[in-house]
Amino acid sequence: MFAIPPVDCPLASRLSPHVALAEQDLTGWARKCGLISDGDGQSWLAGEAYAGHAGRIFPDARPDDLALLAMIFAWFYLVDDVCDGTAHPEPPRLRRFVTELLALLHGSDRPTEVFAGPARLMLTEIWAVLRERMPDAWQARFTDAVAVHLDGVLTEAENKAAGHLPGVDEYVELRRAASAAEVSHLLTELATHTHLPDAIYHHPALREVRLAGTDLLSWFNDLYSLDKDIATAGGHNLVLAISHERRVSIEAAVQEAVDMWQERMDGFAPLRARVPSFGAQFDPAVHAHLDGVAGSVRGTLDWTVVSGRYRGETR
Repeated sequence: MFAIPPVDCPLASRLSPHVALAEQDLTGWARKCGLISDGDGQSWLAGEAYAGHAGRIFPDARPDDLALLAMIFAWFYLVDDVCDGTAHPEPPRLRRFVTELLALLHGSDRPTEVFAGPARLMLTEIWAVLRERMPDAWQARFTDAVAVHLDGVLTEAENKAAGHLPGVDEYVELRRAASAAEVSHLLTELATHTHLPDAIYHHPALREVRLAGTDLLSWFNDLYSLDKDIATAGGHNLVLAISHERRVSIEAAVQEAVDMWQERMDGFAPLRARVPSFGAQFDPAVHAHLDGVAGSVRGTLDWTVVSGRYRGETR
């Protein structure tokens, strides 16, 4: 167990009052999809507290929206366990899994061989709701974000299989891709019933805020998943990349990673302040988007510390 020095996060900590209701809805849905047909599935779902994660990131979401967000979060973590839960991945099988998953998002209803069972059924139902509720431009961004995420996951698996240990800069870029944080940022529009035109969503100032948010939640996760990642990540952890590249101890690398995180956090507010006004028609949606990025950082920090996913791995 490696001690994690404290970090200073000035972002406000919040929690939706609707988490318990969303948890009930999530449990019933997961049971219907076959995810918790046994005790292990029930324990996995309850211990991870995905409604709590969604409720920390989107504390103002309506109860029905929060239930859907919790379902999306649970699905992504289920896929993460499938793709990244072992020290010895099988890249060809994983590539087939990803190909079949993305085909479903692109409208294919052909039978799948690897992407099957509860994960496929859950995504089918989630995607049907998102396609009904969200505009075409958002759907395209969502599909692209999932593809980038899974491509990063595939690259990590191929690195593990080849025994390749990434350096710090390489790892930071790969972690941005492999993280599903971009999907979380997109989900702000679902949670707040707002919409950003593509030109605004892809504006460099907003992109820089999202990149900072992605780094902050990803690097913090790396600190708290360090013990597990030593066994399964094949060097794909910020601390491990620092230790390998700079030839320092894990303890020293932990402190360097914390320092990197704090420097990124200290620069977050100035980045947000540089976002220009886009006019009265669009500024409310822009502010909601920026709040969503901040919420993804603070909410993930709080959830990481209390979640059963990481509890007991660090002190």
